[in-house]
Amino acid sequence: MLEPTRELAAQVETAIHDYARFTNLRAAVLFGGTGYGRQDQALRQGVDILVATPGRLLDQMQRGMVRLNRIEILVLDEADRMLDMGFLPDVRRIVERCPRERQTMLFSATIPPEIEQLCKWALRNAEIVEIGQRRSPAETVTHALYPVANDQKQELLEELLRRTDYDQVLIFCRTKHGADRVARKLHQQGHAVAVLHSNRTQREREQALSGFRSGRYEVMVATDIAARGIDVEQISHVINFDVPHHPEDYVHRIGRTGRAQSVGDAFTIVIAEDLQEIATIERFIGQKIPRVKLEGFAYKYTRLLDEKAQPIAHGGHSGGKRFFGYGGRRRR
Repeated sequence: MLEPTRELAAQVETAIHDYARFTNLRAAVLFGGTGYGRQDQALRQGVDILVATPGRLLDQMQRGMVRLNRIEILVLDEADRMLDMGFLPDVRRIVERCPRERQTMLFSATIPPEIEQLCKWALRNAEIVEIGQRRSPAETVTHALYPVANDQKQELLEELLRRTDYDQVLIFCRTKHGADRVARKLHQQGHAVAVLHSNRTQREREQALSGFRSGRYEVMVATDIAARGIDVEQISHVINFDVPHHPEDYVHRIGRTGRAQSVGDAFTIVIAEDLQEIATIERFIGQKIPRVKLEGFAYKYTRLLDEKAQPIAHGGHSGGKRFFGYGGRRRR
């Protein structure tokens, strides 16, 4: 099974161990950012199911630790994310080392032209199984845009958190440095915050994810490394501190909430420079996202506020889902 990130690979391997608990199947996981010792030991013992990121798998193949000539099933997971991360040449090299007679399964939330070409090359007589509509976010998620002046983004984020009755919040930033900066300021405000991006060590990334899943951290600030496949049941809100450059990333980000028919909220903080990206996102998902102003927030003037925006003070919204109130932070 090929996965684009260490976090997904580790998550899948954990699930396999759970599912295979009462079988004799042996599984192992290969990813970078850590030493070869435990991975080599697992490979020497032999495995039935191998979960790997492309780069580390190729490393182990070159070291002579892995041979793919007896592979019966090949799974290419989050193929569009592997495309975004530049892994497709590595994926092709790996596929070429697998037997021609095999079952191949490819999973992808979006199917850009490059992935269609990969499907034609790697799969034969493929059956297409679609769940939900392409480009369509979950119907259980409520969307809102919060226009604000650029120098008030952090202030508005902190006010949103104060007024929101949430379980856990996932905040997305475009850059690693931006994520660190936002997390540091939220920590100073008394929030229990985890940070997830590619500059963190493997140990730091594992601790952040496990702490977020367990509820030790109520807020996680992340780059798009957390937008694909990360499954944390308690996420009630996703906040885009920065608007994503690509509309597909918007769908992936907000897909971290409203999972398995549960309800969720997706808030996006918008500045004037984001208008083109917002228009592209709205065309992509086929719906207009409401513009919302926080009542009582001391806005600086921005031309965005001249557009129609629905003021929100407190209370609920349609569907009985959580929204804003003046009751302060969530009480544990």
